[in-house]
Amino acid sequence: MLDSEYYDELEIRDPEERELQLFEAFGRHLVAARADAPYFAELFKDVGTGDVKTRRDLEKLPITRKSDLHELQKRKPPFAGMTTIATANLRRIYQSPGPTYDVEATGKDWWGLGRSLYAAGVRPGDIVHNSFSYHLTPAAMMVEGGAEAIGCAVIPGGTGHTDQQVQAMAHIGATAYAGTPSFLKILLDRAGELGLDVSSVTKAIGGGEALPKALRDEFAVRGVTALNCYASADLGLIAYESKAMQGLIVDERLIIEIVHPGTGEQLPAGEVGEVVATTLNRDYPLIRFATGDLSAVMPGASPCGRTNMRLKGWMGRADQTTKVKGMFVHPAQIAEVVKRHPEIAKARLVVEQKDGHDVMTLHCETGDEGAALAESVAETLTAVTGLAGAVRLMRPGGLANDGKVIEDKRSLG
Repeated sequence: MLDSEYYDELEIRDPEERELQLFEAFGRHLVAARADAPYFAELFKDVGTGDVKTRRDLEKLPITRKSDLHELQKRKPPFAGMTTIATANLRRIYQSPGPTYDVEATGKDWWGLGRSLYAAGVRPGDIVHNSFSYHLTPAAMMVEGGAEAIGCAVIPGGTGHTDQQVQAMAHIGATAYAGTPSFLKILLDRAGELGLDVSSVTKAIGGGEALPKALRDEFAVRGVTALNCYASADLGLIAYESKAMQGLIVDERLIIEIVHPGTGEQLPAGEVGEVVATTLNRDYPLIRFATGDLSAVMPGASPCGRTNMRLKGWMGRADQTTKVKGMFVHPAQIAEVVKRHPEIAKARLVVEQKDGHDVMTLHCETGDEGAALAESVAETLTAVTGLAGAVRLMRPGGLANDGKVIEDKRSLG
């Protein structure tokens, strides 16, 4: 660890140097993934070893969607051929709703949570009270690995048993908390009711849910600095908050893209889209993995001095598929309509119910507001979706920058 502020030198690299190093590593990573993971060997069989040298080149590669893992794993159990090591050599196997299964292999801080804990102020000798679940999911073990890498003891609190957890925090003298923000509030409130002193806890890392400003402020009044992190059961740490509290800083092992929902088309900084991650994890080499989460890239670097890309945080779900008149309509179909009409900069399908019938209208940002374009777009919409819909043309900037491609306004009870 470099000093009291940064986990390592990787966090303060020159951004251009980071980009070069990431894509040099990616070339080797792609070769290894194709050699050892059958799924990626098939998926990337037509990709040349020199085809991907820059972030923009990633658009050449197909996407693997988190939402497809259940079916992929059913076809080729247990891990769809996406891991590079034998099951016998895995450390743990986890189950997520679906069900889908994720792996953990051996190695120091395999999930990468140490970086997030360190940014939250956790240091060697701290005692981390871990209230993430230890049941089938990896969240608790992510914290365990990160705490071990830093040099901290862990109280394995898990979920529930509030009184016991509060007693442990008070009697042992926990100095840090890891878990959902809402459960931290429950623990602090209960400690007050029981007359137990848990003021030794001065830092916290939250995940699994939002950390509203009002709750963060309440923790601060109680002497706890609470930061958030963004992680998943398949990727481990994705991004983390620093004490600057200005966005989530992307982990050093990942290449993150923000793409138009339903496609692999990259969006410029500031535009809300789907988070697509490529991890350089040798054991579980997920490449162009669409998380289903919405976010946006923030401009510039964090005031804390860390130089990696920043995300605005979790901004909703990208899978906006809906059913209209008994037929599914997907974001990718709306993207196809836009692709066929270069005059359209951005589009959103709005679905409503009028007189008991489903009605859809495609709202399009364009500089051409002629009737001929609207008629042509309506014909394309029908051809692509199999459903008739109206088209409304508007000036650029008329649609909100919230990542919505399909907005369902129906009241479905």
